[in-house]
Amino acid sequence: MAGSENPGLVDVHAHFVTDSYVRRARAAGHELPDGVPAWPSWSATEHLELMDRGGISTAVLSVSSPGVHFGDDAAARALAREVNEDGAQTVRDHPGRFGLFASLPLPDIEGSLAEAAYALDVLGADGVVLETNTHGVYLGDQRLEPLFAELGRREAVVFVHPTSPVCWEQSALGRPRPMVEFVFDTARTVTDLLFAGTLLRHPGLKVVVPHCGGALPVLADRINGFMRLFMPSQDGAPDAVAQLRELYYDVAGPAFPRQVPALLNLARPERLLYGSDYCWTPAQAAVAHAAAFTGAPDPVEGTSWPALTTRNARGLLPRLSR
Repeated sequence: MAGSENPGLVDVHAHFVTDSYVRRARAAGHELPDGVPAWPSWSATEHLELMDRGGISTAVLSVSSPGVHFGDDAAARALAREVNEDGAQTVRDHPGRFGLFASLPLPDIEGSLAEAAYALDVLGADGVVLETNTHGVYLGDQRLEPLFAELGRREAVVFVHPTSPVCWEQSALGRPRPMVEFVFDTARTVTDLLFAGTLLRHPGLKVVVPHCGGALPVLADRINGFMRLFMPSQDGAPDAVAQLRELYYDVAGPAFPRQVPALLNLARPERLLYGSDYCWTPAQAAVAHAAAFTGAPDPVEGTSWPALTTRNARGLLPRLSR
C-alpha cells in the first residue's frame, strides 16, 4: 500500500515555451520540433491549473529541445537571456509555485559561462538545463570542461534534457525522435560524461537524468564492463555503476509498469525525483501520470512516491523552500 503521507509533488521536469521562442525556432527550421506534429502552447495560468489538478505544488520550468542555439552564437546568447528572463519573471509572479532551470547557449562556452553566472547569481535560477548534445557536441566533449568546472565549483544542479542526435535522419526511421532517439541520446551523453571522467573530476555537480534514466538502467552493467576493459589504471578502472548511483533521476514519461522497476535496481532512493514533462505531455496525460505515482506502491517501505520525491527535490533545490 502507498504511504499515507502525500505532500504536493515537486515537478523537476516541466517545460515552458513563449511565442517569441517558438517563432525563432520555427524560423531556424524547427517547424516540427524533433518530428513532433506541432508545438505546444503554454501559459502560467494553464500550467497552474494542471498542477492543481495533478497535486503538484511546485514545477521547475525549463526550455526543452531544440534548445536555444540555432547556429549563431550572438543570437543564441540573446535568446538564452530572453527565455531566462521570461522564466524568472514567471517565478516572481507566482511565489512558491515555480522554479527555473536556466538555458545556456552551448556550444558557445564563453556565452554559456556568462549566462550561467547571470542566471544563478542575478535571476536566482535553481540550476541549468543542458541538452544531450548541441550540434553534435556531447556533454563529455573536452570543449565543455570550463563550463563543468565552473558548475562543479558552484555545486550547481544540471538538468540534462534529450534532443535529437545528429544522425536522426537515418536512425529515427521517419518517426518522432522523442519516442526512441531521446532515450538513447540520454544514455549516450551520460556515457560520454562517464568515459570523459567529468563526473569524477567535478564531484560538486548535481546531475539530473530524465525519463527514468532513459536506457541507462538496462545498460549500466554493460557500460561498466566496457569501462573496466578499456580504461584500466593503477587505481583500477572507474566504476560506472557507482557513478550512476550518485546521479539524480526524474520519472517523467511512461514509467510504469516496466521503467520504474529497472530504475529502482540502479538509482538510490534519495536520488529519485518526480517529473511530468508538461507542456510537451498534454495536460490530461500529465494528470494521469501524477495519479499513477500518487497511488503506486511505496518505492521505500512506509514512504510514498510523493513523500520521497518531494523530500528529495526540496533537498536538492533549497530555493524552492524559501
